Formats: sequence, C-alpha cells, structure tokens
Amino acid sequence: MQINSRIDELRGDLISSTQELVKIKSVEGEAGEGMPFGEGVARALEKALEISKNLGFNTVNMDGYIGYAEYGEGEDYVAVLGHLDVVPEGSGWLHPPYGAEIHDGRMHGRGTMDDKAPIMAALYGLKAVVDSGLELSKRVRIIFGTNEETDCADVPYYFKTEKAPVAGFTPDGNYPIIYGEKGITTFDAVMNLENKCSGGVIIKSIKGGQRENMVPDYCEALVQAKNAGEVIEAAERFKSRTSFDVTAESNGNEVIVKSAGRSAHGSTPHLGKNAIMQMLAFLGELPLGKCDIADYIGFFNRHVGFETDGKSMGIGLEDKESGKLSFNVGTIAMDAKRVSMGLNLRYPVTFKYEDMMEPFSRRIEEAGITLENMSHQKPLFFPEDHPLIKSLQKVYAEQTGMEAELLAIGGGTYAKEMPNIVAFGPAFPGKPDVVHQANEYIEIEELVLNAKIYGHAIYELAK
Repeated sequence: MQINSRIDELRGDLISSTQELVKIKSVEGEAGEGMPFGEGVARALEKALEISKNLGFNTVNMDGYIGYAEYGEGEDYVAVLGHLDVVPEGSGWLHPPYGAEIHDGRMHGRGTMDDKAPIMAALYGLKAVVDSGLELSKRVRIIFGTNEETDCADVPYYFKTEKAPVAGFTPDGNYPIIYGEKGITTFDAVMNLENKCSGGVIIKSIKGGQRENMVPDYCEALVQAKNAGEVIEAAERFKSRTSFDVTAESNGNEVIVKSAGRSAHGSTPHLGKNAIMQMLAFLGELPLGKCDIADYIGFFNRHVGFETDGKSMGIGLEDKESGKLSFNVGTIAMDAKRVSMGLNLRYPVTFKYEDMMEPFSRRIEEAGITLENMSHQKPLFFPEDHPLIKSLQKVYAEQTGMEAELLAIGGGTYAKEMPNIVAFGPAFPGKPDVVHQANEYIEIEELVLNAKIYGHAIYELAK
C-alpha cells in the first residue's frame, strides 16, 4: 500500500492543485493565437502543465489544443485522458461556481466532477507511483484535453503527431467500469413540401424541441381551419381521451396548437414524454386531406409513434450487453416548403452502423424522406475478459472492497475519442449525478480515494 500512503501525504497538495484549476473559468471562448478554444481554456491548460512540471513530470503543450504530462521510458505508453474545459455555469449556485470553496467536506465548483478534480487525482496517483519507487515497463501520460464539451477538436489534433496508447482510461464516467457505449447517430429526416393540403385544415408551421439528444418538452403548431372551433374541440377531446397535454386556442381563422411533454436525455427516451410525437398524433387526426405533410405525419405516427426502441421502424436491435436501441425524436421544424425532424438513434454495442441504417434508409426512402446532416460515433465495447477490463476490475475491487460490475450506457464519454481506453470513474455507485448541474461538487474523501484507485490502475497497466 505504498501508493495509498504516499497519496495520504500528498492530500493537501492534491486539494490545493484541484482548487487552482477549478478557479479558472475554462468555458470555450473566442479563439486567439495559441488559444484555439479561448483564453480561459488556455489558462487552465497552462495551469495543469505548471502543476505537472512542479511535480517533476515532463510536459508538452500542443499549440493550446491539448497537452500532457509524461513519465517513464519505452515505446508503448499508458494514458489517462481527462478534459479541462467545462460547460457554462448557469444559475442557481449556493456557492461561487469558480470559487472551489470547501463546505461540509465537499469542494464546490464547475468542473469538480467533470473533469478537473478527477484528472488531478490521476496526476497525483502517478506521482505516488513514482515516489513509491515502483518500476514501470511503459511510459505514462496524463493527457489534458481542452474541447470535450463542444466539438472534441482536441484529440484529433493530438493524433496528427502522436500514436494511440496501448491501454488506459478516462475519469469521465462512472464506477465501476463502463465497458460498453452505444453507437450514436444524429441526423435530420427531411421532406420537401410540394403540394398543399386539400382538407379543411392546413398546417402552416410546426416547431418543437431544443436538441436532437433531448426528449422535447414543448412543441407548437400553427394551423389554418375553415372552422377554428372544430380544431379547438378536437384538441379537447384528444386530451381527454389520451391524457396528453395538447391544447388549442383561436387566433382569428388560425389556431395555435400547443403540446407539452417531459424532457429526458436522448439516451433514455423512455423516461420522457415526447411533445413532438404528441403533436403529430393529434395533427394526424385532423382532416388534412391529401398532401405531403399529411404523408410525413402519417409515416412517423405509424412507424415511430411513442415507441423508443425502433421496433416499428424495423430496427428494434437489442443485445444482452447494452439492451435495446434507443430512438429519440428530438426536434422538428416545418414551414410551407419543407419539414425536418432531428433524430438521435443509439444502437447496441455488438451491432454495426449498417445493421441499423440500411433497414432504416430503405423504409424512409419508400416514403420520399431523405437524410441530412448525419453524424456518427461508433460503439465502444470491450469483452468482459479483455486484459484492460480485468486489470481495472482487480484494482477497483481491491481499493473499494466492492464488486466491480461492468456497465453499458447509451451516452458517450471521452473514451470514444481515443482507442484502447474505457471510462473508469470518478462517480461512485449510488451517488447523485451532479455533472453539468448547478452546485456541482466532489467530496474530498472521494477525491482522495479516486487518486488511490487511479494510482493503482496506472501501476497495474504500466508495470
């Protein structure tokens, strides 16, 4: 337990170094020379490298995009990848979001969990390994990313000149170990509207949702009707029959229809209540007659509706490792010429992109719908018997006394940006999720425990 004893001795320095970083507002800002992601992010990177250098490590700043602290020799290296950039602080804080104040055993501030304190824990974990005189067969790099919260342009810059690590982890998730992360696609399902509706109701516009990866909690439509009262009455009957929060109010010969739902993350759409699909369900019951928008609404009512697993679309993929595909309708925008729906689909870890997109594409092509703005992240998956997984399980069980269960998630962590690594902590099971929330904090004892876990993990992977 040399590593743990040394971390206990370094406890005060670990806490103060973390505070130094948290006090820097490293939200992405306007780019400048040597500061591709703004002054605050650049200052955080410089501070992390300064702390690392003072601890005796070799440091490299890669033009402000990313940097690292390194120890050891050898062709291969083990990496810990964390990020120093943070999301905006928002409102509702009880303590200053960049104060790094400690109250009741907790350090408060933006980035305390995501990822400033955890990457400092890894840095001090490596310091404890070095000070304990333990021999390593591989180099170790603590890599300080700077653009994880927005575009992840930092890691591609790193790989312009650097090779991938042979193993490693990112403190950007949950304990015990996230061994699987679903493949994530985001795209728009688009139809050009060439003919107007022939029925008694004409849809003028639809607007709903904020982002593709969020279950929308609000959607609004403007419709024109020969008899506005009939649309209002239809909304009242629909709400009474379905319990969906859909209301309508008159605005001259036009009617504003409003649909209210409940938001949730796109990785868990079944936990939300989709305001857009509520709206389409209602609009699909109105006398629209024959027209493109009626066909579009009918298609999604038939093949999606309130399902969140893609079954009726013919893509109901599922595996034992990560469960069912998740299908989220996140946004919609429609005017007289075009309708576009933003979708966020996440497929199970043992499947390929083609397994989902080929049947999906065939189905929407038949309906005259096209896809635009496709983005895709491959799944991340390590078999249970992979040496990296086994090593981290061993360390976690030894240091916590708890079973190292394996987790598969629908979300994505920083691990997807770099080969041969998985998300390993820093959040312990059963603790509240404070990441990106007001009053983000890390418990001091958990900061120290993280350093011990990470120190042992680094040694286990690099010995």
